Amino acid sequence: MSKIRVLSDHVANQIAAGEVVERPASVAKELVENSIDAGATRIVVEIEAGGRRLLKISDDGEGMVRDDAVLAFERHATSKISGTDDLNAIATLGFRGEALASIASVAKVELLTSTEAEKVGTRVNIEGGRMRDVKDGAHPRGTTIIVRELFFNVPARRKFLRSEATETFHLTNLVTHYALAHPEIAFTFTNNGREVIRATAAKDLRERAYQIFGEEFLDNLLEVNGGQPQVARVVGYVSAPRDRRTSRDSQYLFVNRRFVRDRMISRALSEGYRSILPHGVYPAALLFIETPLEEVDVNVHPAKTEVRFRRSAAVADAVRESVKSALAAAGYVREEREIV
Repeated sequence: MSKIRVLSDHVANQIAAGEVVERPASVAKELVENSIDAGATRIVVEIEAGGRRLLKISDDGEGMVRDDAVLAFERHATSKISGTDDLNAIATLGFRGEALASIASVAKVELLTSTEAEKVGTRVNIEGGRMRDVKDGAHPRGTTIIVRELFFNVPARRKFLRSEATETFHLTNLVTHYALAHPEIAFTFTNNGREVIRATAAKDLRERAYQIFGEEFLDNLLEVNGGQPQVARVVGYVSAPRDRRTSRDSQYLFVNRRFVRDRMISRALSEGYRSILPHGVYPAALLFIETPLEEVDVNVHPAKTEVRFRRSAAVADAVRESVKSALAAAGYVREEREIV
């Protein structure tokens, strides 16, 4: 008798969820990215109990017709790409078509959506990967997704979630990242009914940073504008050397407005301060690396927070030299390795 068997879609989705859905912030990331890709001008994120009990994302994007709302929960169903060639130049935040299926396999999910052309919207309910019902539902243009009882059917995963405070920190950090990446979008974030972030649509990054961090943080920022368009433009802000941090928590890094965790970029940023900040002390940063789509591979990991550059050394050089130039322009460095 054969020992090898094909896994059911339900089991396959739960396995995929292990890579895509690490914690409530992973769910929020996928859903906020969908809202941005849908052209939203307003995104509201609501959580309860650190996102374990409730995570609700509402937007005013283009919405979905009923057939698409149902199909969206199928694995590898996506409107973002249609062939392998599209993977060479991914312009959207989402593209894998795994997120909703993975989330729905380990939670109780309700989706409400409507397009501009529809007279009535659609409501879809899924529990543990099983479709419960699809029916009419009143909803303005856009989409709302409510995720309840994350990992309710996977106790082993649920017990590995951290404290409510820790999970809330990760969610706040995530919303902050995307609010910074998209000043043109209004963001609201509430925790257990209390408003944590309210940022109206802003004209630029500086105004958005003021909305989120306040005037004191803004006063310590130096503008960065450097690099080469054919490899990597580096724009944004870094902190003046007097503003010192003992962790990298205040470093917000983006590649083509995609929130990333990249050691190479972090290291290059620190190297820009090498002659100024002692070891173990870090600057704050709002850094945006803008690179041609064909120069970066975002299809490295299902979580999509890792990227691979075709010319990584050149990108690192661009970041390091752009930071050095910003420090020199502000009078902190006369010449290389010389401190004012």
